[in-house]
Amino acid sequence: MDVPYDLNSYVRVLKLASTPSWNEFSQVSKIAGAGILLVGLLGFIIFAVMSFIPGGV
Repeated sequence: MDVPYDLNSYVRVLKLASTPSWNEFSQVSKIAGAGILLVGLLGFIIFAVMSFIPGGV
């Protein structure tokens, strides 16, 4: 493991990275939020179906 080489590559990546614009950040946030809500809704639907099945939760 070559530590100076690893640090140089990390610094290079950080120099190339840029702060996203407000529109880009807003779009990514909306998509991530929609994904979280979708997974939560799917879990709730599975829980509701399992509650109605005899011997379920």
